[in-house]
Amino acid sequence: MIEQITDQLAILGHPQRISVFRMLMRRFPDTVPAGELATELGIKASTLSNYLNALQRSGLVTQERVGTSLLYSIEMKNVQHMLEFLLNDCCRGRPDICMPSTQGTRKMTDRKFNVLFLCVGNSARSIFAESLLRTLGGDRFSVYSAGTQPTSKLNPFAVQVLNDKGHDTSGLRSKHMSEFATDDAPEMDFVFTVCNQAANEECPAWEGQPISGHWGMVDPVKTTGTEAEQSLAFQNAYGALKRRIEAFTSLPVESLDRIALQTAVDDIGRTHVEDTK
Repeated sequence: MIEQITDQLAILGHPQRISVFRMLMRRFPDTVPAGELATELGIKASTLSNYLNALQRSGLVTQERVGTSLLYSIEMKNVQHMLEFLLNDCCRGRPDICMPSTQGTRKMTDRKFNVLFLCVGNSARSIFAESLLRTLGGDRFSVYSAGTQPTSKLNPFAVQVLNDKGHDTSGLRSKHMSEFATDDAPEMDFVFTVCNQAANEECPAWEGQPISGHWGMVDPVKTTGTEAEQSLAFQNAYGALKRRIEAFTSLPVESLDRIALQTAVDDIGRTHVEDTK
């Protein structure tokens, strides 16, 4: 047991290996293509392969092959065992010694929570999520959305869906995520990415300590075909996000601690959501 833990800690002691580990932790519970990891982290494919092999040997990362692609994800049970050993053995079962802020056990306060939805273009999926949570969450949340490569305007199909569903679209706009990284920007309590890793989109990772989740969605903007087929893709994306937002708003956010909330958010992202017209 101790030998395995020390091996894991030694592997994470390398600055680039831990950057790979951190990226996969941010994307948990999803699997991430090796090519996407290499691109986002700026690591050569051959070098990344060595890092991933080491993380696999340590038991912290698992690999699966889908077609010709190699996909990687965190082996969470082994990560939990490693952290449990550090807290129970090294910290003598008192996380308050090693984590004075006790972020892992503190409950969220009874206040309005800041939520940010991120995708690439910020023209449809994250706009849907922003509008849905603003409607379904009532006064509990202050809601924002942004993208890594925002478009100049919202997608007209997305705007039509929102209008048809009775949402107010007058204040919506496409914007860059850098707007929420300034010193005077609101501090986020929750950050959700809604881009689709299966399409190898560059899904942004958020620094800091918000509770984060990945609720990957196929980009309806990329749908081709007739106008009716394109419209249906936007309807389905809206419906699928609505189910996830409904699950999120049903959580007793005010009474759960960070660990319980993170687990619930991960479960929502892991649950298969059927298309909803």
